[in-house]
Amino acid sequence: MRLAAAFAVLLATAACSGGPDAPAAGDDAPAPSGDWPLYRADPAGTGYSPLAQVTADNVAGLAQAWTYSLRAASEDDAARGPRSQATPIVIGGVMYVPAADRVVALDPASGAERWRHTPAEGAPSRRGVAWWAGGDGLEPRILFTTGLHLHAVDAATGMPVAGFGSAGVVELGVPYNSVPLVFGDVVVVGANTPPGAIGGIGNARAFDARSGAPVWEFSSVAQPGDVGHDTWAGDSWQGRLGANAWPFYFTADADRDLVYLPLASPIPGAYGGDREGANLYGNSVVAVDAHSGEYRWHFQTIRHDLWDADPPAPPVLFDIERDGRTIPALGVTTKSGYLYILDRESGEPVFGVEERPVPASDVPGEATYPTQPFPVKPPPMGRVAYEPADLVTADDTSAEHAAACAELVESLGEIHSAGPFTPWVYRPEGSPPRTTLNFPGGVGGPNWGGVAFDPHADYLLVATQNVGALGWMVAAGGEAPLPYEKAAPRPASFDVAVGDGPRLPCQKPPWGELIAVEAATGDIAWRVPLGVSDALPEGRRNTGRPVRAAAIVTAGGVAFVAATDDNRFRAYETATGRELWEARLPAHGNANPLTYLAADGRQYVAVAATDTLLAYALPE
Repeated sequence: MRLAAAFAVLLATAACSGGPDAPAAGDDAPAPSGDWPLYRADPAGTGYSPLAQVTADNVAGLAQAWTYSLRAASEDDAARGPRSQATPIVIGGVMYVPAADRVVALDPASGAERWRHTPAEGAPSRRGVAWWAGGDGLEPRILFTTGLHLHAVDAATGMPVAGFGSAGVVELGVPYNSVPLVFGDVVVVGANTPPGAIGGIGNARAFDARSGAPVWEFSSVAQPGDVGHDTWAGDSWQGRLGANAWPFYFTADADRDLVYLPLASPIPGAYGGDREGANLYGNSVVAVDAHSGEYRWHFQTIRHDLWDADPPAPPVLFDIERDGRTIPALGVTTKSGYLYILDRESGEPVFGVEERPVPASDVPGEATYPTQPFPVKPPPMGRVAYEPADLVTADDTSAEHAAACAELVESLGEIHSAGPFTPWVYRPEGSPPRTTLNFPGGVGGPNWGGVAFDPHADYLLVATQNVGALGWMVAAGGEAPLPYEKAAPRPASFDVAVGDGPRLPCQKPPWGELIAVEAATGDIAWRVPLGVSDALPEGRRNTGRPVRAAAIVTAGGVAFVAATDDNRFRAYETATGRELWEARLPAHGNANPLTYLAADGRQYVAVAATDTLLAYALPE
């Protein structure tokens, strides 16, 4: 596979970079097969490891090997907690990970610190770091963000790199709170929209990995002369907020020199009366040239978004074998609950996409887009509709839960739920209550963890959730910039509190799932509830739980996932979805796991659980 070959080149570059415990530059040593060099393992974002020491037959023997505290060293900062979503990287026998107030290098077999770097200002992104392999006399570097700044430190010592920006720091102007993508000598970062900022801030940008100098910037709102500029009525594109590239990471096709940008919704979001049209490149995946940032193609997943249902993760890249030919493909998920499988050279759908009519808005001045693109295959990755019969009953969960949900429904008045892409209903002042109930909800569907791809099973693994979103539109008061705004109950989700445990959704389970999709056909291979509701009676707890992170897969035929708010770390048989192993975590494992081979010859599996990094291995 060409993607596998490109990954091997990346590993070989890391091995020959002269970094800690790596061969000196120019050595012909084989590439290490047990590293985890990027946030999602490889540039394609597959979340796949070729390690097979841990298998479906022995995974039940995994035991905790070591832990490392991710909390701040200072007592003054310790109370905040890191709320880590980090996936460490492992290269050449060293693990690199951000903690609450520092970036550290660890021994991946023991968790012992090798060095630590504490930025002079700001906290490192709680999501991860990136590696640049160096070259031409320059040593390998670790790159990370602290909001408004991009940092480079020496991979061997943790010391700032003097020749990068100003004393190892580049001013970003617009913050990015996630993991840079290193593609050759180009470092790609996104943009997190700060409240009240002025337009143009959603743009992805690239910098030179050697000097930190700007290389390119891609305008996420189509400018005059750009493809898609005519999708903004009048001058509504000018100064437009949003459409920002906020994902935790990016993916790239090394063979085609393409970087894939998932772009968010325009802002303001719930009312679009000031931006009639499809609003490109909002809610799109855009392929750009990795070295110049030039536009190559786009695919828009939602026209004129009102739901903040963007593609929260970049696409995973894989190949499809069909009729004796190879289709270079990608899969991109959206919070609206769909998985789009596209040709990654052209952006054309592999299994077809249909433009289907969707409900129209009744908010004055709002011209919703009349159709939306629905993938013919695969089917939705979550609940996308609601009927009154879907309300949970005592037989589904418990009498207490069902009664609380019935009370919530009563408080909402007329519930409006007309299927996918139901607009927020208008509540004129003094009118009876009406409430839109949208599924899969404001946080998805699939969220930022991404899709994993197992090349042996040919499966795409998607972690997804179903927690409905509630809301309605009202006239905006005072000096609001727009005449209408969204209102909602607090909390704005279709769930209730029962006892002291996590909230329980009010529709019938499952509330969270792990789904395997056959990449070559778009069919569902299997789907299982992911997570349990401990507050429910015995025999009714296998409900699935809300998830935002995702799974990884291995050549051992095992998928690992934490993600759920029931504080468990689980292993599944990739071929069948059978649960094989479970470990209780000390806190929420709201992060993607990783796996690697350490110097002691053992395969480890690790995950960050809020403020602790935990590693597991088979007994020696």
